[in-house]
Amino acid sequence: MLARGLRNCNPLNIRRVAGTKWKGQSALQTDASFVCFNAMEWGIRAAFCILRTYARRYQCLSPADIVGRWAPPHQNDTDAYIRNVCTWTGFGGRQHLTEADWPRLVQAMARQESGTTLSEEIINKGFKLYKTQP
Repeated sequence: MLARGLRNCNPLNIRRVAGTKWKGQSALQTDASFVCFNAMEWGIRAAFCILRTYARRYQCLSPADIVGRWAPPHQNDTDAYIRNVCTWTGFGGRQHLTEADWPRLVQAMARQESGTTLSEEIINKGFKLYKTQP
């Protein structure tokens, strides 16, 4: 069976929040907990938008800061998540990331969340949407 995040075109498992409507969100939301998108690149775009908010509002600039907020310890094995992301990207846990680093980070987070490696093409399409459809 296909992983939930892949079925929802939401490979980072972005939770539904009352009052929040994402660009590219499916009209029919079939998952009570997680957003369903029309295509994978829209789910990826949403992840980049969240990273922008994390950087600007919460000063989450490193993999440890970002993952610590994305996957808090009361819901996840956050330390293992950070280790996996750092192993897959080559980033240090406290390394300051720039927006240019986010595609690699998002690809690793999607792998952690959905158990599969997304193509660079999908990641790049989502990044392009993020840059052109803020």
